[in-house]
Formats: sequence, structure tokens, C-alpha cells
Amino acid sequence: MKLAILSCGPKSYSTQRLKEAALQRGHQVKVLNTLKFAIDLQRGVPDLYYRQKPLSDYDAVLPRIGASITYYGTAVVRQFQEMDVFCANTAHGINNSRDKLRSLQILSRHHIGIPRTTFVRDKKDVLAAIERVGGAPVIIKLIEGTQGIGVLLAETVTAAESIIELLQSQKQNVLIQKFVAESKGKDIRAFVVGDRVVAAMRRVAQGQEFRSNVHRGGVAEPVELSEEYVDTAVRAAQILGLQVAGVDMLEAKNGPQIMEVNSSPGLEGIETATGLDVAGAVIEYIAARVDFPEIDVRQRLTVSKGYGVSEIYVPEGSKFEGLSIAETKLRDQDINVLTLYRGSKTIPNPKNERVLEANDKLLCFGKLESMRGMVPAKTRRRRQPKVQDLPELPEGMGDDEQGEI
Repeated sequence: MKLAILSCGPKSYSTQRLKEAALQRGHQVKVLNTLKFAIDLQRGVPDLYYRQKPLSDYDAVLPRIGASITYYGTAVVRQFQEMDVFCANTAHGINNSRDKLRSLQILSRHHIGIPRTTFVRDKKDVLAAIERVGGAPVIIKLIEGTQGIGVLLAETVTAAESIIELLQSQKQNVLIQKFVAESKGKDIRAFVVGDRVVAAMRRVAQGQEFRSNVHRGGVAEPVELSEEYVDTAVRAAQILGLQVAGVDMLEAKNGPQIMEVNSSPGLEGIETATGLDVAGAVIEYIAARVDFPEIDVRQRLTVSKGYGVSEIYVPEGSKFEGLSIAETKLRDQDINVLTLYRGSKTIPNPKNERVLEANDKLLCFGKLESMRGMVPAKTRRRRQPKVQDLPELPEGMGDDEQGEI
């Protein structure tokens, strides 16, 4: 395998370890500065130049894209993808994880634990937002902060208001997040590669510091994760579109809560704490996947008129409940079942004899017209506000200001 490691820090611990692990396994490897690429676009022939010369062929790319060069870095990764080169993390996945708000928005629709979080711009919304996440103390985060930078603990509502006002005056977007008291000063870092956690550590803050990041002086120790924590870490990485990720979780009373998913996780802290060859696990995964470059299914479907991907829900009392996939005769309607979702379990390419249960979801590819009547109805979550919660409208307010919100 010929591997390119995209990195602006060729002498960093992580880059050196990944290069060393690749060489030990007999692979060709080069560290390429992400900012030295030129992207060439022409009909049918996406191409890359490196230091003014045409880039030679590579089998795989391992992106190590720093936060400060996210836009250009993901553009380079995307170009490799369009050239059908396997990328350990795609541009889409990197972008999803880099923005804290975006990543939590994506995770929030899935049954994965996340701290109660809110995002506001109007100063008038701040107090109500703090109350909705449970009141002070609260965590205030910059949306694009890294290594614990831009993460603040506000002990009181007044302090929170002042911090948010200051940050917003500096054109900074901030999140307000519930403070998980039982996990103060500690968190879990799970290193996900593909569909497994290859190493995990608990990071513990020192002194009065509440941030547990190793870069903030936190101490790391190896930890054996329960199945619940492993499943949460792997699912979070996969939902965001990452194959190599550092998943940070809080140990809350009601189970793991995702704090952040890092697309370029450092190796030094976790390899030192666990004594495991994490770099080797990453390289072995890439070597095994090199013949399977990322495919954007949406692009491929545009040429399949009348066909698409959709979910079919099996509610209680459904005509499909208790039938095997073969007995549903979906295949006769030109519908193929790709994946079965049952609770928190994912069953890829389910066998025809698999019996369907109530509340199963089937991810299918086939004729959209055939699937139209089987798609679950969208439900709207309606709140029943208490009388005291309804705002009083000033006299004379126009109809356009009194409409439904």
C-alpha cells in the first residue's frame, strides 16, 4: 500500500508514530503538507498537484487536518475522494466533527446521550436558555474550540451572562451546555477505528482545573469500557461519518454522554496511558479498506430515475410484523432491504429469513413509487404550554407578530 499522511506537523508525535507503524508493516508512506497542494478541476479528470508537480498515485490517504486549516484541508481530502482514493476520514466527516454545534445537531436525532445544549444569538434569549439546560452552573463553549481552549465554567447565571456577552461582542458563536456535576474534572476518551474501540483512557483534571484535557495538565489512565460506552463511541463516530476518531464522553448518572468527536485525535496521550499500538491499528484498518473508497450514494442515485433510498417503519399491528423479510414480498416490488435497525442494534444486509418485529426500521433501496405508502409518517412534536408560560402580547401588536411560532 502507498499511503499519504496529510499533516502540517511532520515532526509531531502522532504523525511520526503513524509513519513508523506503516513502515513497520511494509507499506510505502509519505507525509505531505496539506497546504502545499493545488487542486485542478476539469471535466472528468479531477487532479492534484503537490509543490507544483503532478501528484503520483496513492492507494490511501490519512488526513490529519488541523482546525485552523479546515476549509482548505477538507477541500484537498474531497479531491482525493473524487479521484477514488480511499480516505480514512472523509471531508464530510471532518466538517461534521469540527463544528460542535453541527455535530450535536446530527447526534441529537439519534438515541445517543448528549448533554442538554442550547445555542442562542439574541441577548434576550440567554436567561431562558440557561434555565432550559438546568440552570447554573453551566458550561460555555466556543463552537470551534480545541484541546479545551474556549471551554468555560460559569458558576452563576450572572457570570454566564457576562461571559456570553463578552464572547458575542468578539463575534464568537457559543454553546450553553448543562454541567454534568458527577463528571466534573474527568472524561473518557475512546479511540475508534472502524467499528471498534481500539483503546480507551480516563482523563482526570488536576487541582482546581475542571477541564481534563491532557493539554490542560490532565492525567490519563487506561480504562476498560463497558459495552454501553463502546457502542456509544462507535455509533457516534459512524453517525458523523468518521472511521478514525477520538470520542470524548462524560460519565453521567444516566450513562455515557458525548461531549465531542475529534477527527484528528492525538496518539501520544492514549498510547502512553494504555501502552497499546494505536497507530498500528489505524494503519492495519486502512490497509484492509484500501480497495473500498468512499462512495457518495446520493451522486450515484441521480442516474437511477425513479429509484432511491428510504426507511420503512414496522409499527405495532403492521402487516409486516411477524413476517420474515422474504414473506413481505418487498423484493417482488423491486425493493431491497439494506439494513435493519432494531432498538440500538444495527443489522446490515439482513437475511431473508429474518423475522420482523414491531418498531423495526428497514433501510431500503428500490422504486420510490413502491415505497411511497410504506414510509413512516412524519410526526410533529407539540408542546402544551401552561397558561403562565404564554407571553402577554402588547396592545396594538400586528397580526403578523401574533401568528404561530
